[in-house]
Amino acid sequence: MAISVNKVTLVGRVGSEPVTRETSKGDPVCNLSIATNNGYGDNQTTDWHRVTFFGKLATVVSEYVKQGQELFVDGRITYRKYTDSNGVEKTSTDIIANQMQMGAKAKEEKELITRKISEVSLDEVPF
Repeated sequence: MAISVNKVTLVGRVGSEPVTRETSKGDPVCNLSIATNNGYGDNQTTDWHRVTFFGKLATVVSEYVKQGQELFVDGRITYRKYTDSNGVEKTSTDIIANQMQMGAKAKEEKELITRKISEVSLDEVPF
């Protein structure tokens, strides 16, 4: 028996506000980009992933997900070829999401860190 798996898991930050539209049948579709980091220190690089959400998941994403927010996405990878307006053939790699979990929003994280820092007394610092 041959086993085949097409599964992608991303944990990263939303790079732009979600863009929502409808299919010809009126079903919601939402697109956004997610940034993930690889490496460490001076060797760190950022990869950008295009993610597409359909149906109820698209509605939730368009309503609640904001730029800079941490996002966990499970889905599958797809490849497609198309011709742009200049007649140039291009290839696109997209993630089709089937599950999503929202993490902290960037602003909330900054406020939480600031609050935690302000709660630390200088008397508590061991040096």
